[in-house]
Amino acid sequence: MSVGIGIIGLPKSGRTTVFNALTGAKAETGSYTPEAPHIGIAKVADPRLYTLAEMYKPKKTTPAEVKYIDIGASLKSLSEDSSISGEYLSQLSNSDALMNIARAFGDESVPHIAGSVDVERDIAAIDLELAYSDLAIIERRLMRIEASLRGAKADERQQFQHEQTLLMRIKDGLEKDIPIRQMELTAEESKAITGYCFLSAKPLLTLVNIGEEQIMKAAQIEHELAQRFQGRGRGLTNLCGEIEMELGQLDEATAAECRSDFGLTESGLGRVIKMSFDLLGLISFFTTGADEVKAWPVTNSTEALRAAGKIHSDIERGFIRAEVISYDDLIKYGSTAEGRKHGLLRLEGKQYTVKDGDIINFLFNV
Repeated sequence: MSVGIGIIGLPKSGRTTVFNALTGAKAETGSYTPEAPHIGIAKVADPRLYTLAEMYKPKKTTPAEVKYIDIGASLKSLSEDSSISGEYLSQLSNSDALMNIARAFGDESVPHIAGSVDVERDIAAIDLELAYSDLAIIERRLMRIEASLRGAKADERQQFQHEQTLLMRIKDGLEKDIPIRQMELTAEESKAITGYCFLSAKPLLTLVNIGEEQIMKAAQIEHELAQRFQGRGRGLTNLCGEIEMELGQLDEATAAECRSDFGLTESGLGRVIKMSFDLLGLISFFTTGADEVKAWPVTNSTEALRAAGKIHSDIERGFIRAEVISYDDLIKYGSTAEGRKHGLLRLEGKQYTVKDGDIINFLFNV
């Protein structure tokens, strides 16, 4: 299972540079719209996975993955040009979350489209574009509901009116600059609007693209912007896309040395992935064995039966029970056998809620 995150942002904000930094790709950068979105995969660096690999010496070690989709076009241009909007909007709509690249770097050779660099203005501009996209969907749907109500039967009328009321409430919130992700919707209401794929309902990570000369002030920049642009379903961090893209082309040892020279204590990718996981409410459980040690990302409230289905539908269908030990307990005692002796290897049923760091062996019969 890979998590899909759509990269958006104003032109010349460094969207594709950040995409290359995150995925190690070599997509062409510049202010243009490619024939199709760039898609790349990033491996999630989880130290626990590599510790488990040292223990089990498997033939294969498989980290969790994050799929990044560089849209390569602004939301505004998508709404204005129907010839390019279909696939791009589809990719955005199907993404699990969005990442807005906001430009903070100064570069005279790459003039800002507004004539000056203003991070807060640009973040607010993308927020507005997301709201406009959702409002356009709502307006079209309300028109169809109005037409349908004219000839609707009694039971159909009630259903249409319920949908109409909900959409009108969401429309009112959007017009007051409240994104859907921050609206007070019930679980039933949230489920009812899933099919619309509203963009402002998706978790949003704002990634401030800073310049090399701003690295020493990165923490201050992040702190100041986070006061305004963090909240429920929304996070903010920063990264020097240009440097991270260059480091991504180096081997790990050389990259670590260069990162140290810049005063960076961790890779930008690691920080961005962690925030992405937190925003999406994701955790990782692990499966281990001589053939493969693998990390599996699932949502925070996933039950054992559904987690089994992430591995294979046969395991879910034939589920008997799950043998579970926590990562910390396994490391403390050195093996599942020792964990069993100390009563720490548990047998859990279908409704067990998987915890972050669980090592699970699913027993099943097909």
